[in-house]
Amino acid sequence: MAEQAVKKKKKTKPPVTESLLAPGHRACAGCGEALGAKLVMDAAGPNTYVTTCTGCLEVFSTPYPESAWKMPWIHSLFENSSAVAAGIEAALIAQGRDKDVNIIAQGGDGGTADIGIGCLSGMLERGHNILYVCYDNEAYMNTGVQRSGLTPFDARTSTTPVGKRSMGNQTNKKNLPEIAAAHGIPYSATATVGYPNDVIRKVQKALKIKGPKFLQIHVPCPLGWIHPTDQTIEVAKLAVLTGLIPIFEMEDGKLTRVRKIGKNRKPVEEYLKAQGRFRHLFKGTPEAEAELEKVRQIAEANIEKYGLA
Repeated sequence: MAEQAVKKKKKTKPPVTESLLAPGHRACAGCGEALGAKLVMDAAGPNTYVTTCTGCLEVFSTPYPESAWKMPWIHSLFENSSAVAAGIEAALIAQGRDKDVNIIAQGGDGGTADIGIGCLSGMLERGHNILYVCYDNEAYMNTGVQRSGLTPFDARTSTTPVGKRSMGNQTNKKNLPEIAAAHGIPYSATATVGYPNDVIRKVQKALKIKGPKFLQIHVPCPLGWIHPTDQTIEVAKLAVLTGLIPIFEMEDGKLTRVRKIGKNRKPVEEYLKAQGRFRHLFKGTPEAEAELEKVRQIAEANIEKYGLA
């Protein structure tokens, strides 16, 4: 009697979930912006339309004829990512295809806080159902690390050099989340790649809210900030724990939630020393110490204003 072959059941493996921002793009090692964009896209899901203005994110993710984006994606000019997204929304409404879709406009700090602030303001004012994401790496990194409206005080950039007559950038970081909130929008928030789950939560929360939303994500840049490529997450966390980058949510213009620092607070020097762009603050001169004290006061003001302690 022939032996019957015993068939072994194959163990089924769970399906591989691929990121909606494909790997293999050309971002620098340790790029905080690449990590931020990956978190945002994966949180939003595939039924998403995306516009991205000129900048690092556009350059490293779409070298012709390649693209790392696994959803409908449009490259806009430096200033009009939000305007193009508004046009997409209008087209979808006209076609009756605006239900259960996400529209995300995005740009870097230069394309958002400076060059694109007019179009962003118009998008927020008109009430478009769009989430705008600003990836804040605190300078125009793609074109040579020039200063932007979100460059922090005393940071060295190619247009705010350090020397006998200069101690770096002498303007305060623009409070863009509150500028956005002042338009009367339902949701404005900050986040950082140092806390990935918080980024995901805020993206998903924002996309459930009808109307214009704004999210600013702090994304360290090893090239421009001059820190080791394997320290991106640690540097991002230090920015929060020193009080220099407050993490909060605003709904209908009111502060509703903050990430407390409490006993985990770190001295400002710990964050600054981790980056070459602040090296000039530790020369031990009276001028350097005076500038360092100004940075300490910025952190103190943030902690008091947002109740971070």
